[in-house]
Order: sequence, then structure tokens, then C-alpha cells
Amino acid sequence: MHTSIVIGLQALRVNPLRTLLSALGVIMGVGALVSVLAMGDGVERFTRDQMERTTDLLAVSVQPVTGRRVDGVFLPRPDTVRFTIADVETASRWSGVAGVDMMDVAAGLAQHGASGKARDVRLMGTMAGFAAARQFGLARGAYLSAEDVQGGRRVVVLGGALDAAFGHPALGDSVVLNGAAFAVIGALVPQDTADVSLVAYVPIGTIPALAGAPPRNPASLLVRARVIEDVAGIKRSAERWLQGRLGAAWKERAEVRANDERRQQMQQAMAVFKLLMAAITGVSLLVGGVGIMNVLLASVAERTREIGVRKALGARNRDIRTQFLAESVAITSAGAAFGTALGYGVAEFAAWVMRVQTKAPVHPAITPVTILFAVCASVSVGIGFGLYPALRAARLSPIDAIRHE
Repeated sequence: MHTSIVIGLQALRVNPLRTLLSALGVIMGVGALVSVLAMGDGVERFTRDQMERTTDLLAVSVQPVTGRRVDGVFLPRPDTVRFTIADVETASRWSGVAGVDMMDVAAGLAQHGASGKARDVRLMGTMAGFAAARQFGLARGAYLSAEDVQGGRRVVVLGGALDAAFGHPALGDSVVLNGAAFAVIGALVPQDTADVSLVAYVPIGTIPALAGAPPRNPASLLVRARVIEDVAGIKRSAERWLQGRLGAAWKERAEVRANDERRQQMQQAMAVFKLLMAAITGVSLLVGGVGIMNVLLASVAERTREIGVRKALGARNRDIRTQFLAESVAITSAGAAFGTALGYGVAEFAAWVMRVQTKAPVHPAITPVTILFAVCASVSVGIGFGLYPALRAARLSPIDAIRHE
């Protein structure tokens, strides 16, 4: 078998032009396949990044049920679940979790300076990683730290609109929230020019009650997944945790929410896009395989006497098959190597054009899966389209082959 492989590779060197032309189809096919898969992976990464920053598809919310309706009347529950920082630490250990926030929201009045006008604001009690998870930019100062949250410090980070409304107070200045003084430690960059909502961020558990205001809803947990595929598993982990903590009737006291329908639509769209692109470029690879088969069939016709001599000297049918399959696989392997480099170059150029035209930060992504798929596809094409010429060569009668002109 080793001798047959060597003879097959030597035959490729005898006719370099024919070998190059037969490999050209594979090079183009693999190049198209790699470029499309690389661009598909790059666009998918860009889409995932946009999705993480602008949607809630990666979020799983765990909320206490505060009551129920009986004959149209809302009755509050006396045993409403109260989540704590210890629950945040528990949820952060679930598989696939990127981070966990606990949020408390309340209406409030904020005032800066003794003579300043009190403004209606939304008070957000958060954990330390809230701003980073939502990619909020800091105009100055810093966001809440873990020490601020654990120590219940009276510090505040002003939202962009509230910071502008107060005239950009200096760090360390005092802002009165619902009658309690909080020190300013930072301010956020405005999220949108159209967003004029006034928000103040304070450590969770430090929101002072506004006199005369109705009781606030208890804090809820917001669990963020690393990737969209982890959301379903996190949701199951949350349900198992609530069942273990609250018993079989946990759904009466807490609810787990995730945007399942939109998430499934997004995953389906990604899968359909990649499969469609792979199918289209696979046609190019098949065309290359047909070219290899034609070249090998011509090679069998030209080398009929050589095949007859080899069989007369004792070569078995499988030796002849191995020789021609070795030629086919060698052509497709070389085509896969050059095609991968060509495909990546084309993908880089296409991504550059997209960045120039759309200003979107799209970059091609060559993953090990893409390389493995390209190699397996090319070798499969070599074996599949080289098998018929190899079988035809192996079936030749030695006497007829030697007499062939």
C-alpha cells in the first residue's frame, strides 16, 4: 500500500499543469466555503455583541410574587419572598452564568444644594457590577463598589440626565434622596439624547422610603447568561433552586421569566443562515470534485498500459485503487490548504468593505470547527469523486491493458 501511495504522488509531479487545473476547482470551492463560514461566524459574533448590549435575550429574571387576584381584588401575600445578597452568590455559581444583579426600584425626590429644586427621580438599588454588565459609560468618578454594597454606604451615582439637571455636581457633593443625604461618587454618560429620565443609582438596600409612598415591591434577581445557548439551562437551574427553597408550590411565590420566544427565533435564524451559506458554497466544492473525477478518468485512459504492467508484476486490485485514491486525496488536500488561505483573504476583504460601507465592526472569525469542516469536506470530495476512477482502473484486465494503444 505504501508503494501505491508513493507511485500515485509521483504521478502528480509528472503532470504538474494537469494537477494544478484539477486542484483549482477544489481551491475555489474550499475558498468559498471558508470565506462564507468565516464571515458567518464574524456576523454571528457581531450580532451576539449587539444582542447583549441592546436586548434582554441573555437575561433570566427571578421575581417574587407579591400577591394574587381574587374576584378582581388584589390581595398581597404575607409571605412574600425576600432575596438577599447570599442568594446572588448562590445564583452566580449556576452553570453558564456571566453575572447576577439584584435590583430594587423606587420612586423618589432628589435635591442638590440647599436652595435647589426637588426633582422626581427613579431610585435604582443595584449591585456593584450593574453598570459594567449593561456597558454603561462613566462620565466621571466610579460606579458602586462591592464595599459600598456590602457596607450599605450612602453613596450615589447620577444618571446622565440627572447629572445634567443638577449642573454636574462635583464628586463628594451631597445629594438628598427622599430626605437622606448621599455623597456623589460618579456620573454616567447619557444613554440616548432622547432619554431624559432622571435616575439615581445607590447600593441595594439603602433606598430611603418616601413619606406617604406605597410600599415598594421586593427586589428581584437578574441572571445574565454568557451566551444565548446557556439561557435555557439557567432558567432550569433557577426553577430547581426555587423548588428546593420554597417547595413544590414555588410557582405561587416566585416566577422565572426569560424571553424564550425571541431567543428561539434568534437561534433559529442563526442556524438557518449558516446552513444556507454552507449549502450554497458546497455546490462549488462539488464542482471541484467533478473536475477531479474527469482528470483522473483521463489519467486512467492515458496510463492503461502502465496499470497493466503493474498488475502483471503482481499488483493487486486494491493497490491500484489505493494509487488513484492517493492522487485524488493529495489533490484535494493541497486544494484545501490553498483554499483555506484564499477564503480567509476573501473574508477579510469582504469584512473591510462592510466596515467601510456600514461602519459596523464586523471581522471574520476562523474557528477550529471551520478548518476541520473544510478539511473533512475536501477529503470526502477527494475520496468520493476519486473512487469511481480508482475502481475503473482496478478492474482493468492486465492482458487487455498491456495491449492498449
